[in-house]
Amino acid sequence: MTNTGDSMKPRLPATLSDREFQRFSELIYEHAGIKMPPVKKTMLEARLQKRLKANSIASFEEYSDYVFSNKGGTTELIHLIDVVTTNKTDFFREPGHFDFLVKTALPVILQTRGDVLRDPVRIWSAGCSTGEEPYTLAMVLSEFAVGRPDFRAAITASDICTQVLQTAKTAIYPEERTDPIPLNLKKKYLLRSREKSKSLVRISPKLRSLVTFRRINFMDDSFGIAEKMDIIFCRNVVIYFDKQTQQSLMKKFHQQLKPGGFLFIGHSETLTGLDVDFKPVASTVYRKK
Repeated sequence: MTNTGDSMKPRLPATLSDREFQRFSELIYEHAGIKMPPVKKTMLEARLQKRLKANSIASFEEYSDYVFSNKGGTTELIHLIDVVTTNKTDFFREPGHFDFLVKTALPVILQTRGDVLRDPVRIWSAGCSTGEEPYTLAMVLSEFAVGRPDFRAAITASDICTQVLQTAKTAIYPEERTDPIPLNLKKKYLLRSREKSKSLVRISPKLRSLVTFRRINFMDDSFGIAEKMDIIFCRNVVIYFDKQTQQSLMKKFHQQLKPGGFLFIGHSETLTGLDVDFKPVASTVYRKK
């Protein structure tokens, strides 16, 4: 006998109510600083469907209760933030910044320091996504070090999203992703997969050794980084924050930088209107006074 009752009907996707959307948007803003206006309700609903499925939860109301529980607040919240964050990056993105780094910022830092043997030049790739930016920095710094035996560098790379950090640590990319890398640097710093059909490359061990990856939430009171930085790259990140959050973040960046340190932001971003003690020194490049 065939059962034709409700149990045989396909379950419809859960729908996100205005009330639950408000709860999630407030949580995301509080925890990650990301604004979720009402126009993003459909996008949030679609992305959170993945978490409902992963947890075998039937409704957003049930999922909301789980996220706000003691257990969900320590485990599921990380996955929720993972699915709502935007991760777009490329190797040598906004290449003018790397020219300024090599031709101006690094020489100024070394001239100010005099003795570079005691401490490496420290750079933080803040919001590093899948790792293209810190590995680009590693290439540029390695090339800068040629003929400078005393030069040393250390790169800290961070993101709030655990999934992209795992990709970054693995350092394996589809070959087409590496198109922006100059050919001479590809030959020097990329390793081809032994399985040619996969068209994958991996960043060389030398570059990987320069980068330390960490999960850091910009909304935390402290970044938990003991060392002061010479340079911070935080590009195309603060566009997702409101002015109040931008103000708070830039003050923390200011504290994390050494006197005279450099801050690089995205070409669509600006510090205009923020009360922070940085002076512009080039397009979207600032220096701590």
